[in-house]
Amino acid sequence: MHQFVSADQAVKAIKSGDRIYVQAAAAAPSVLIEALTKRASELQNVEICHLHTEGPAPYADPSLRDSFHVNSFFIGKNVRHTLKAGNGSYTPVFLSELPNVFRRGIVTLDVAFVHVSPPDSHGYCSLGVSVEASIAAIESAKIVIAQVNNQMPRTFGDGIIHVSEINYLVEANVPIFEHGMAEATEVELQIGRNIATLIEDGATLQMGIGSIPNAALLQLTNHKNLGLHTEMFSDGVIELIEKNVINCNYKVVNRGRALATFLLGSKRLYDFVNDNPFIEMRESSYVNDTAVIRQNPKTIAINSAIEVDLTGQVCADSIGSTMYSGVGGQMDFIRGASLSPGGKAIIALPSVTRRGESRIVSYLKTGAGVVTTRSHVQYIITEYGIAELYGKSLQQRAKALINIAHPAHREQLDKDFFSVQRSYV
Repeated sequence: MHQFVSADQAVKAIKSGDRIYVQAAAAAPSVLIEALTKRASELQNVEICHLHTEGPAPYADPSLRDSFHVNSFFIGKNVRHTLKAGNGSYTPVFLSELPNVFRRGIVTLDVAFVHVSPPDSHGYCSLGVSVEASIAAIESAKIVIAQVNNQMPRTFGDGIIHVSEINYLVEANVPIFEHGMAEATEVELQIGRNIATLIEDGATLQMGIGSIPNAALLQLTNHKNLGLHTEMFSDGVIELIEKNVINCNYKVVNRGRALATFLLGSKRLYDFVNDNPFIEMRESSYVNDTAVIRQNPKTIAINSAIEVDLTGQVCADSIGSTMYSGVGGQMDFIRGASLSPGGKAIIALPSVTRRGESRIVSYLKTGAGVVTTRSHVQYIITEYGIAELYGKSLQQRAKALINIAHPAHREQLDKDFFSVQRSYV
């Protein structure tokens, strides 16, 4: 029988110089994080690495730089300041490849912090709402510390671990972090309508979180036999599943099951997935594997961008040279959808920023990163329409993109392209 210990007792196993992986998104184990941060004065050079996490990240306080360094594989709002402050760094990696980064020892782990449901009568716990690279972290780390929470949904798939794989069990009864959704604006609703025109019955969907994916989902209530194979999903799919619009009957991969590697939404979502065999949580090395994604017919990948240049280069991880988020799984699904029979790879974004600056630009900002290359991109969508770029020349692309830019910026974009970038065509 495994004994529970307090969070303070469990984190005593961590020593200076250790590297810790923290389970991602809504599964960030807050009780363990708080206990670790309280030990700051006793520790030096502890590296805390993770993808995006919800909730507070007190270890990311720049005043604790001597104790903790944050290494982000995807930069969340709660740690974004660390890159400028100097107590954080960013490691770019496709989400599909992160588990192998651990398994191959490219990034070695001393400790894994995970957040699980209570063990069942056979001693098995569930990683619940986030699997991503946590299985690989558990396999690779010398010490595994689990926050055991009766509010963590029990989900099926890869995230089932036995208590024998856990060194320290810490009991907690805390809510799972929720991510509320703002009501979609008219611009976002129009983008959603444009996206929906490209989705056929029998398609398999991949989308991220946000108002635009949810706006697209709102338009699909009359569709039939849709599938779901996505890096993550939120509340927007629940109604479509309940109405049998999303039933996954025509998928090739895990037919009859909706696949994801993490979830982020409201308590309604977490209650919906709890003990629900229709939802299958798999490691990102599987869910995001291009060779797996492409097997599903009519895969529709819907992703976002910060800006797109007139040749179709997509920046989705930085604002100029300032890192904002990360590579994540965008290219995994852009490529997988492109290779899928009848698939479509979509980048959707509003035509302007909140300040009115065009997000379709003549040139990417200095230092901006290209996440999706001009060779990979297929469709760019704004509220003004759809630019189909696949198989188009640079000149044809520029014309198509200018046509879906905000009208206030079209004349300048036209001048820029045909005077400055004439050498491209």
